[in-house]
Amino acid sequence: MTDSADLLLHPVRLRIVQAFLGDRALTTSQLREELSDVPPASLYRHVATLVEAQVLQVVAERKIRGTVERTYILRLAAASLSPDAITAMSPAQHREAFMAFVAGLLADADRYLRRPDVDPIRDKVAYRLGGMWLDDAEYDELLQDLARVLAPRAANGPKPGRRRRILATVLLLGDDAPGSNENPDAQDDSKGPEPK
Repeated sequence: MTDSADLLLHPVRLRIVQAFLGDRALTTSQLREELSDVPPASLYRHVATLVEAQVLQVVAERKIRGTVERTYILRLAAASLSPDAITAMSPAQHREAFMAFVAGLLADADRYLRRPDVDPIRDKVAYRLGGMWLDDAEYDELLQDLARVLAPRAANGPKPGRRRRILATVLLLGDDAPGSNENPDAQDDSKGPEPK
């Protein structure tokens, strides 16, 4: 696996990167609270690795009782894999990368579900799986439409009334061989809670 893939696809480092999404600035103490299941020594080691690789950047330091507390931000361009790195990965490496992604997603879900006042309807939490039949041109158009809708919202900063929301995308090619289990006329209803 390439160095950048090794760096970013470790399950703990992936969760650290995900914690910074949405233009967040976090101290190691705040990060420790969010990733409370990760031993502190391991968390500090992974943060140091991401700083050394310039994925995380120190933007502030302050002395607290003889130690230095650092505040970090994510350098988004450094926290992604290039098309060349993705192309160079083997199927086994893609499987490992996907498992790291899913582990991060499960951790985010667990953090939400550990809240004492969980209410998926009120909080507008939803998860669903659906399939679409698209040719390559239609698929490219879908991606452009999604980018057009999401880009201005991704640029939002924090402010009163806004809550940080996590949008995870998985785009896979389904089985479309003749005689497969896919039914182009069937509705996919494998979904979780959805807002009213």
